[in-house]
Amino acid sequence: MRKPGEPIYLRKHLLALVATVVATVAVPRLYEMAVGPLTLEGQFLFGLVVAVLGGVGLTVVFRPTSENEGEKKD
Repeated sequence: MRKPGEPIYLRKHLLALVATVVATVAVPRLYEMAVGPLTLEGQFLFGLVVAVLGGVGLTVVFRPTSENEGEKKD
């Protein structure tokens, strides 16, 4: 049983977090390899967009678990 306030770490949460962090760096690099070089501003914006989308994805992954945790009463 989890203690109140203890973080919830499930495999899918950790995989989503790692994928978001890696994608923030990897996606701009893959773009450079496939299309061509990016300016510094382009790299920043590309990384920012990937990070924001990843954050939204993490919210979607974490929300059902946190809602289910709130409903459990022992």
